[in-house]
Amino acid sequence: MKLMPYLSSLRALLLTASLLLLGSQAHAQAPLVMAISEGTSGGLDHAQVIAKYQGLANVIGGALKLKVNVVFAREFSSLESGMKSGRFDFVMARPSDYPARAMRDDGYSYVASAKPDGHCLIIVPKNSAITQLDMAHGKRLAMPEQVSYMSRFCRAELRDRGFDLTREKVQYVREQAAVGFFLENQFADVGAIASYSGLAKKLEKDGFRLLHKSVAQPYFPLVANRAIRPEQIKAIQKDLLALSSSAEGEEILKRIGIDGFDTGAQQSMVELLKWLEK
Repeated sequence: MKLMPYLSSLRALLLTASLLLLGSQAHAQAPLVMAISEGTSGGLDHAQVIAKYQGLANVIGGALKLKVNVVFAREFSSLESGMKSGRFDFVMARPSDYPARAMRDDGYSYVASAKPDGHCLIIVPKNSAITQLDMAHGKRLAMPEQVSYMSRFCRAELRDRGFDLTREKVQYVREQAAVGFFLENQFADVGAIASYSGLAKKLEKDGFRLLHKSVAQPYFPLVANRAIRPEQIKAIQKDLLALSSSAEGEEILKRIGIDGFDTGAQQSMVELLKWLEK
């Protein structure tokens, strides 16, 4: 009879241990979260973003043998708060300065960035007499609004090329497409746009000429929070680099709108904010 209390206690202990183990396993196998930000471009909703990026999330999940779910960080405020709290296991975002700040301030690690790199393009109408960048001094310059990443990118490039924009005739416009409108209608002489913008993809067709191409900077980086171990990052990088070697991988890249992934731009990401804020 004295054995019964002991057995009851043992059963209770075994039950508690089992529940703790199941809870631990369930927690370990909980889906990871990959946040996507496309900046101010596009007009996608949450369902469209999932359809566009879930294939990539599946590749990352396959490397980790875990489920990875896509969430849409529509507002920059939600992107930043999610990174600061570590709620996002992965972040793939443009503008590139957001992932760069997550690396500098919030313990995130570089995984990859998109190919090709990003550039600021300085353009003029085809028939413009301006043939060198130095000739743009004193001319009317149209560029994206000051708060935008590409405006800061282009201002940093022009600063390094000897331009003091406080002394230049700069007109800031809300959309990059408006830069083309200003040039076409002779409201500006020179324009600054992103190399990945819609306008950049059809310069010749729309009657514009490339005057200057900036230094390259990482485009659309993917970063991972501190819970993702270095060996896991290496496994992900290996699978990302392999995407361009299969039809299925090519389809994933095409859906996202990039040519492939670069896994060697970590130092460029570290230097990006220093360059922008110099």
